[in-house]
Amino acid sequence: MIQRFFEQVRRQVKFIGIYLFVLLAIPATNAQSPLPLSDLSFFKSPSSNWQIAGDAHADLESKGLLIVKSGTGVLVNKPVNENTKADLYSTEEYGDADLELDYMMTKESNSGIYLQGRYEVQLLDSWGVLNSKPGDNGGIYERWDESRPEGKKGFEGYAPRQNVSKAPGLWQHLKISFRGPRFVNGVKTDNAKMLSVELNGVLIHENVELFGSTRGALEGESAKGPLRLQGDHGTVAFRNIQITSYDKERPQLQNLKYTVYKGPVNKEPDYTKTTALLKGTSTVLTTNINNLPDTFIMRYTGMLRVTEPGEYNLNLFTTAGTGYLTINNRKLKMTGRRGTNSLSLPTGDMPFELVYYKTMDWGKPAFGLFVSGPGIREFAISDADNLSIEQTDPILVDAPVNTLLRSFMDIPGMRVVHAVSVGSPEGLHYTYDMDHSTLVQIWRGGFLDATPMWHERGDGSSRPTGSRQLFGKPVLNVERLSSAGSPWKADTAGTSFRPKGYELDEKDRPVFHYFIYGFSVRDATQVLENGQGIIREIAVLNPSGDLFVRLGESRVIEDMGNGLFLFDDKSYYLRLDETDGEKAFIRDVDDKKELLIPIKSKIKYTILY
Repeated sequence: MIQRFFEQVRRQVKFIGIYLFVLLAIPATNAQSPLPLSDLSFFKSPSSNWQIAGDAHADLESKGLLIVKSGTGVLVNKPVNENTKADLYSTEEYGDADLELDYMMTKESNSGIYLQGRYEVQLLDSWGVLNSKPGDNGGIYERWDESRPEGKKGFEGYAPRQNVSKAPGLWQHLKISFRGPRFVNGVKTDNAKMLSVELNGVLIHENVELFGSTRGALEGESAKGPLRLQGDHGTVAFRNIQITSYDKERPQLQNLKYTVYKGPVNKEPDYTKTTALLKGTSTVLTTNINNLPDTFIMRYTGMLRVTEPGEYNLNLFTTAGTGYLTINNRKLKMTGRRGTNSLSLPTGDMPFELVYYKTMDWGKPAFGLFVSGPGIREFAISDADNLSIEQTDPILVDAPVNTLLRSFMDIPGMRVVHAVSVGSPEGLHYTYDMDHSTLVQIWRGGFLDATPMWHERGDGSSRPTGSRQLFGKPVLNVERLSSAGSPWKADTAGTSFRPKGYELDEKDRPVFHYFIYGFSVRDATQVLENGQGIIREIAVLNPSGDLFVRLGESRVIEDMGNGLFLFDDKSYYLRLDETDGEKAFIRDVDDKKELLIPIKSKIKYTILY
């Protein structure tokens, strides 16, 4: 069985090449607060199907049902009849912009977000869909031409790379970085682009060129347009809407000169007393200069022209050495290969200096300078193509069949050293911590990136490649409590806890076994056939009356009735299926809540995500 397992993993590991050259740029954004959503004043002539609420809840089983609570902060679309179905448009228009928001779908609901009112990112209840299409959640909708033959009217749509959609009634998070089309004298010179689209923390589109408007768009194309929320298809809620506009003129470098000095050096030389190897002028910051020695100092001087005053972020990345910046007579510390700093700049021309130390004689000389500021998306103010850093292609492990991989697993604040990650062909996966016999996380999408574990010497860890939900710091799932208010132990001391490994069932799914307080425990988790969640069964042989199961912890746990609970501000559901007549209860622990239940012999519950 072990030999079969390793052969299975070996077949599933994908090597996509030998080297990948990437630009090491940290995304920079302008700090901006979400829309207050205390009323609808941000939008133009809103129809009656739009309202402001304090919270929303969608029923898992009821099509289109959305229950709202009074208050502010949540934008809700609830079409009542055919006469109250209208899209919502922002009063302000945008060119290049970043959009970030949360949204909640109801069962079988359909909506969409149009950048500039013309380019739609689809919102849909695609929970459990295995093979996504452009019309599924997160897809870039098709363009449309009625003159084309049947079956071909829709074209140039883009399906998300993977389906990481959550269940109806759960908040989903969307981030869009959009670049509008370019026009000169009314003629389009460049198409619009979705620079990136992230759904629930996973990149699902990157650098997608939009050759024209998608179906149902405003007529024509232009440099700017409104944010448009579809309101005529289905019930949906939005919150935490944040728009960052990038419409200001970029800083420019003027009168660049470079000087190259021989290295290596331990400190910055006195340039007035040091002989230069090379001198010249340039239109761009670059190391693509002939006759450079193995080690050297390269010094650029010039002027930085700023037309938009405000706070600027500067990121300097170097290979085979280090560097620093001086702008407006202020020297910025840019330590290491990825130096980041910020400063306030006025309008005008300011002295500029960049010094690059090439200290490693075997490395390729390169640096990149990236700038962002008020109304200015981060851009390369250097020869960005010159900054190519050798990276290893990811070593990806897929799960076309039920698959296990043991590794270290990093979660916030700690490393799980005896982690077993279990992948399924349904596209839903989980990690089990054998040190505490508990679930660590669940995720939807791709299985594992094993690059940190298997590349060169490795560090023994792997990481999920999908959208994951963490379950907090691992602690024992089963505990003996003298009363319902007794504290849950933070470690295994005094519990006689002993893990007994796992066995594989007939479908190669693990069943874990362990002893605690002398009781034998069987712990089995299976992925639902539709991939919409996992079902877990914990069975104790001849337990005493003081054993409890800790079902989960969260800042917020909502009891929805009939054994259904919502965790972590509507991040996932937990549904009790079999309890031997026992009742679960929520208790406060410090700044969090715990859901506990006594166990007679068996507890069975489902996590829907």
